[in-house]
Amino acid sequence: MSETNSAAEVAAPHRYTAAMAADIEARWQDFWDAEGTYEAPNPSGDLAGDAELAAKPKKFIMDMFPYPSGAGLHVGHPLGYIATDVFARYQRMTGHNVLHTLGFDAFGLPAEQHAVATGTHPRVSTEAAMDNMKQQLRRLGLGHDKRRSIATIDPDYYKWTQWIFLQIFNSWYDKEADRARPIAELVAQFESGERTTPDARPWSELSAAERADVLGDYRLAYASDAPVNWAPGLGTVLANEEVTADGRSERGNFPVFKAKLRQWNMRITAYSDRLLNDLDGVDWPEAIKLQQRNWIGRSEGARVDFPVDGHAITVFTTRQDTLFGATYMVLAPEHELVEKIVPAAWPEGTHDVWTGGHATPVDAVSAYRAQAASKSDVERQAEAKDKTGVFTGAYAVNPVSGEQVPVFIADYVLMGYGTGAIMAVPAHDTRDFAFARAFELPMRCVVEPSDGRGTDPAEWDDAFASYDAKIVNSSGKDISLDGLGVVDAKAKITEWLAARGIGEGTVNYRLRDWLFSRQRYWGEPFPIVYDEDGIAHSLPESMLPLELPEVEDYSPRTFDPDDADSRPETPLSRNEDWVNVTLDLGDGPKKYRRETNTMPNWAGSCWYELRYLDPHNSEKLVDPEIEQYWMGPREGMPHGGVDLYVGGAEHAVLHLLYARFWSKVLFDLGHVSSSEPFHKLYNQGMIQAFVYRDSRGIAVPAAEVEERDGGFWYQGEKVSRVLGKMGKSLKNAVTPDEISAEYGADTLRLYEMAMGPLDVSRPWDTRAVVGQYRLLQRLWRNIVDEATGEATVVGTEPDEDTLRALHKAIDGAGQDMAGMRFNTAIAKVTELNNHLTKAGGPLSRSVAERLVLLVAPLAPHIAEELWRKLGHTDSVVYQDFPVADPAYVVDETVTCVVQVKGKVKARLEISPSIGDEELEKLALADPAVVAALGGAGIRKVIVRAPKLVNIVPA
Repeated sequence: MSETNSAAEVAAPHRYTAAMAADIEARWQDFWDAEGTYEAPNPSGDLAGDAELAAKPKKFIMDMFPYPSGAGLHVGHPLGYIATDVFARYQRMTGHNVLHTLGFDAFGLPAEQHAVATGTHPRVSTEAAMDNMKQQLRRLGLGHDKRRSIATIDPDYYKWTQWIFLQIFNSWYDKEADRARPIAELVAQFESGERTTPDARPWSELSAAERADVLGDYRLAYASDAPVNWAPGLGTVLANEEVTADGRSERGNFPVFKAKLRQWNMRITAYSDRLLNDLDGVDWPEAIKLQQRNWIGRSEGARVDFPVDGHAITVFTTRQDTLFGATYMVLAPEHELVEKIVPAAWPEGTHDVWTGGHATPVDAVSAYRAQAASKSDVERQAEAKDKTGVFTGAYAVNPVSGEQVPVFIADYVLMGYGTGAIMAVPAHDTRDFAFARAFELPMRCVVEPSDGRGTDPAEWDDAFASYDAKIVNSSGKDISLDGLGVVDAKAKITEWLAARGIGEGTVNYRLRDWLFSRQRYWGEPFPIVYDEDGIAHSLPESMLPLELPEVEDYSPRTFDPDDADSRPETPLSRNEDWVNVTLDLGDGPKKYRRETNTMPNWAGSCWYELRYLDPHNSEKLVDPEIEQYWMGPREGMPHGGVDLYVGGAEHAVLHLLYARFWSKVLFDLGHVSSSEPFHKLYNQGMIQAFVYRDSRGIAVPAAEVEERDGGFWYQGEKVSRVLGKMGKSLKNAVTPDEISAEYGADTLRLYEMAMGPLDVSRPWDTRAVVGQYRLLQRLWRNIVDEATGEATVVGTEPDEDTLRALHKAIDGAGQDMAGMRFNTAIAKVTELNNHLTKAGGPLSRSVAERLVLLVAPLAPHIAEELWRKLGHTDSVVYQDFPVADPAYVVDETVTCVVQVKGKVKARLEISPSIGDEELEKLALADPAVVAALGGAGIRKVIVRAPKLVNIVPA
């Protein structure tokens, strides 16, 4: 400390410094905890009897809850948390009952990988990380109701995650009622004969295994053998959404292959239309809605059956009007019909290019299937120049023309989309065109080109695709589409197909059922056991939670990342005492085997908003009255949900789509009143930081880089600088602890909110933080005597200029806080504070108090301290936000510019409410304007009250 600074602090012992900020902040954080300041009351019993609570509007504000990383927080993480805290504080001050808390999404692969590497139980490292993050978040002064905080790894929490899974498992989707219903009601329909079994046998004649198979085709949670994304390097399967665009795992960047495994799935596809339609009733960014709509991918078309060797290949097409142009078919290599239709020998006349050089169709198909299995879906769909495939040896019949068309398998057709089979119309589809050229297949033009290329595809360079053209070459025995437009042709052919029972109009979706199994240890165990016949049984609620057992090895068995033929081995399967159990599920003790997969890390985050409402309820998921109060539908919120949900746009599909699905199932079954989990969604931007790299491209510590001579230097070497993410690996992370220690948490809060609009990414600059620190120091000096520590306010009323500055700040900052424009709210508070500083002299008490209340949502610690120094004994948290006097918000006068021939000749100080006619008279009477006109007549006067008058002489 310099002698000058020492002398200054001796002379001003009550100056606002980092040390004082630390003391103030710690004291008020302790006070808030001890007093339960942020504890939001729930309704109890009859809400109408609780007049005070019933009179208050409610506001449920949420952040996307964090994963407790061992690295802790950097300053980019709390951006959204500070924003929701400011907003929540403003809502409390405007009379709302505010629920605001934060939990931890604590199951995850990083903790499991740490356990594998160190032998430390994932719970130990996860809880340590949570404790560290709780301390970091507390230091920021976040006003969370800590009674409501949860962690997904707590058995008391995941008991209800398991319970919800069982509700989904024991439900089916009734298409006629358009909602989920208990599976018991479906069983009753089968038993009564109201609904027939697939083979028409009476329900009573089906074995237990057969009944289980029938119900499995209906259940909303079901196990099936299906193509999955298998990552040998991780030892687990992944959902489609967890595979990157280049066909690798989102975590670890391992290759991902297609494999057929028995896995748990959620039948989210049953809700496709509701997930689409209900987007219209939520207040979300349009970009997020668009991503969800595209992911669901609804398309209208027709189902068409192509006969082949006693079977039928069913295709879905959106261009049924081009059926006459289908000259071959393609199946996905995994399609179940492939093995049934492949003959022992090549048919006579098979083209050599179709066989792939193999002696038999069986050899060709087997080899190609192995080749396709080594590619991800993304790789298979890539627009590669060379199309690959092989003839199955089978021919199908085009149902409209009666022509025999060869059936191929090719990797560009996926089982995950449509029916896993396509009718190829190469003249009018680019991929089919390329495949047909490669395999010398015929093409037929059935949509008349409008670009003058003619109707012979042999002369074309690419396919012709159009929805605005006439159909040609499309006539059969009893139907002709020739001359029709696309829309009319679609309608006619669809009706024709349906009349013959070989097709129908239908809707298809891009959305696939949600793969819900993971071959990991650190996740929620499935509350499912299998009997000796392999039939799945749900555990009764009395046996929940089913807790994770201890295991010696936490890792699933991993394999060579490129070993596509490997198969999962889970950690839970190694604990035989846990896996093999004797249970009484209501029909006497029997031996069972537990499910050894665990749920994905998304499970716990699908419903956590509900547990915030009623976190200690051991009897119910959530009390219905409490859920109705906080999340029920109301005016402007037709589906109910959380009032404000803030988080990153990267969760547009995964988390948000899954949570919406779970919410709708719970709604259908009568457990909740809200059919949408989150009414308003707000995506905050990202705090970025400069990354400095040496000549090898390796990141160097940003804090040790020097800027000189127009460049950047690290240990004598010039380094490059780019703007990127902030993180430990990039050596540019700044922790909130560092900034709080140097300036105080209130300064950090102000800086993060002042950096720019909340929904825009912005670069971090530690050097700029001091600006907000100085704002707080000026605020402190305006109210507190730095020598005595006492408030210096006086009882006199402020002058008119100060009143105008005050009320304009109140009006503007209040509107900005309500609209989450915190950067401009801070600008208005700064402007007011600067006005008061320049005015000098002690502040009027009425001004000082309202200034503190303005600051309270943004910098709560210093606001509490100043409120106390102003003589108040209650917390500032629940004080009323100041209200602006409209008389002082409107400027007393404004400046009107008067132009003659487009040049400014006069400026008039006038009332903002002046009318056009009066303003015109004043302008024409002004001496400078009279002189500029020089006696000339006036052709036109343009008045834009109160800011402009433009005079055009004759």
